Amino acid sequence: MPVFQLPHDIIFPLPEHAEPDGLLAVGGDLSPARLLAAYSQGIFPWYSEGEPILWWSPAPRLVLYPGEFHLPRRLARTMRRNVFSVSADTAFREVMENCARVRTESGEGTWITAEMLAAYCRLHEIGFAHSIECWHQGRLAGGLYGVCLDRVFFGESMFTRVRDASKVALARLVEHARATGIGMIDCQMTTDHLLRFGAREVDRQRFQDELQDLIREIRPQKKWRLR
Repeated sequence: MPVFQLPHDIIFPLPEHAEPDGLLAVGGDLSPARLLAAYSQGIFPWYSEGEPILWWSPAPRLVLYPGEFHLPRRLARTMRRNVFSVSADTAFREVMENCARVRTESGEGTWITAEMLAAYCRLHEIGFAHSIECWHQGRLAGGLYGVCLDRVFFGESMFTRVRDASKVALARLVEHARATGIGMIDCQMTTDHLLRFGAREVDRQRFQDELQDLIREIRPQKKWRLR
């Protein structure tokens, strides 16, 4: 199938037209309007420095239903000991910067370019992107961030600098999801790490059907507060 060149207008091809690897379209921009239109259809940008903006819609899709989250015993003990203090939406930019830095330091490279950083910080400012932060001895030890539309959280990236910090962030995200009615956490790509926490693959049709069911309106949310 051809990879679609996006026009100036904010429209996307149907996700089922994606390549086998999930690549759907190229071009466009990272304006809030385009990003929100993309996420509402299960499409997200993912590209490296020097590449054009690439838009993806992989299938199968890895998702985590909050009610199916598996909390390992060792992690539960860590949480009971209050090794970390956990917050939400207090250090969004720093979480993104650390996600990028940790990947670069490990030699993996990162898709969190300056352009992506600016775009998602803008989404955060207007109430559509959120972060969970784990603190250890007053320093940011781990965290995650993503985009939330109605009852779907689209996870983007996570990082850890102290053992278990990102896992605690994930567990607290799930607690927040259960408390606020978020019905699905989109994990995008399949990893063994997330499978161990109860995430599972769903086919494209089910994923798209659930997006339609869970995203009834696109409106900003107040800054998150963990309970």
